[in-house]
Amino acid sequence: VGDEVIDPGFVEIENGKIKAVGAMADLGDSGAQVIDCAGMTVMPGMMNSHAHLAWDGIHDLARQSMDDDPQISAYKSAANMLKSLRAGITLVRDLGMNKSNLFAKQAVEQGIFPGPRLLVTGEAIIQTGGHTYWCCREASGADEMRRAVREQVKGGADLIKIMACHDTLEFTDAELEAVIDETHRNGLTITAHATYNECIKRVAQFGVDCVEHGGSMDDETIALLIDRKIPIVTTFAPLVMQADEVIARKFNIPEWKIEERKKAVANPSRYTGLVNAARAGVPIAFGTDAGSPAVGHEVVAPELKFMVKVGVVADNYAALRSATSVAARVSRIEDRLGSLEVGKQADVIVIDGNPLEDL
Repeated sequence: VGDEVIDPGFVEIENGKIKAVGAMADLGDSGAQVIDCAGMTVMPGMMNSHAHLAWDGIHDLARQSMDDDPQISAYKSAANMLKSLRAGITLVRDLGMNKSNLFAKQAVEQGIFPGPRLLVTGEAIIQTGGHTYWCCREASGADEMRRAVREQVKGGADLIKIMACHDTLEFTDAELEAVIDETHRNGLTITAHATYNECIKRVAQFGVDCVEHGGSMDDETIALLIDRKIPIVTTFAPLVMQADEVIARKFNIPEWKIEERKKAVANPSRYTGLVNAARAGVPIAFGTDAGSPAVGHEVVAPELKFMVKVGVVADNYAALRSATSVAARVSRIEDRLGSLEVGKQADVIVIDGNPLEDL
């Protein structure tokens, strides 16, 4: 949870929970089976706090959303859950692609298919014709917003997501108030796609619990986020991956988009608001928008490295915390996940080498 490093150290696991953590010199004779991890790093499983399991990172998002039958979405989700696990992602916060994530979660919980822990939104809720209407639950008017929330709750959603803006602000005040109130009335948290100052400030004032992506922010908005303890889940991977010409061309990203992404990645002023927010104390969690073009569900290091480069996290360890202990706090599960502490669930990964030296 801080900058602790125990080297050499051990983690003792019993009945699915962490029994002890400490230096090897303090291990003594436990009689337990020993798994030798010499030369490796033991750390908590990582959490991708912004992903879309039913998108494959290859095809157009709108076309997948409208053309993929539910059966294809299920196969894609299954494949992407395995990719996530193999990359050390043991929890995925899936923020929607039609209703597919509700069924992926059922498959994992019922033991039908192996996957990471899933926190799911069901369908993201938008105003009629709003941003990414082709994969979301459209609604108009306050009562319809409440109905949309209740549908997701009925389906088994763990949280609610709204698309609060694109080029313009979305939702009337009455709609925004209703969707947030109904979410909280049902005991869930609500997160908002919000990418520029006016939108971020507006959803914070109305009472959302988290901001997705983030963007430009003035001091007033940052102060509001701190006052209301609202974290941001940043998602740089689409920019980073699509700005890499070799990678982008493999995924048929058009040349104009590659040039646009290269300019965005190279423009420090684009990230000033996020950096100022992070330095002021707004929690920043790791998310990749996995499933976006050129962003596979195994893409982890490029996002972490760019977070450090931009300055929304201080160093490699802070980047790792954004995917572990910070992510756990964002999802309000820090009592059982996110760090190697006695009594927590044995959510543990072992990786080659030392990520503090090389993400």
